[in-house]
Amino acid sequence: MAKNGTVSASVIKRLPRYYRFLGELMRNGVDRISSRELSEMMKLTASQIRQDLNNFGGFGQQGYGYRVRELHSEIGHILGVDRQFKTILIGAGNLGRAIATHINFTTRGCRLIGIFDREPALEGKQVGELNVISTKKLEEFCAKNKPQLAVLCIPKANTQQIADRLVSLGIKAFWNFSHYDLSIDYDNIVVENVHLGDSLLTLTYGANEVIPDK
Repeated sequence: MAKNGTVSASVIKRLPRYYRFLGELMRNGVDRISSRELSEMMKLTASQIRQDLNNFGGFGQQGYGYRVRELHSEIGHILGVDRQFKTILIGAGNLGRAIATHINFTTRGCRLIGIFDREPALEGKQVGELNVISTKKLEEFCAKNKPQLAVLCIPKANTQQIADRLVSLGIKAFWNFSHYDLSIDYDNIVVENVHLGDSLLTLTYGANEVIPDK
């Protein structure tokens, strides 16, 4: 955890990137790396890396650098990867099925334990290793299994209503893929809104800068 109790959002956004790069170094058999070498890989300054990591304590040794496996483990702990939060997914449409089958939840600190949809035709259909459950059974399922996180892949109009319902059932964090900027009027609820269209527009802005308009 942060040694001073407060970490900027920009530092938090960089932590998964550190975790990913360090994981690649481990797979390539690298045992130790300096902040300068890491900065060259990640296109950050060495001072930025040291400043980011100093928010959570001293991990490196001057003149020696960072032990890759140890730093990867420490950042994973900070990110909660070792917690394996019990997670449910709401919405078994195309996007929901793609996320359920192509995202490795386990390596990202989550364990997907249930997939739900309101459409009767989808109930019982297999998605990955799980069968779709009717949203009518959410209360029963949550009372028994006590999930902590929810992935929302549902229409915009339904998002706030289902989120309120899930909060009442004990959900503490949302990975929200709906087109609704989820704002929860509860204490201690975490929301990560994901707008895939916005990401594409950011790309087209960059393309507009570098590709001539004939």
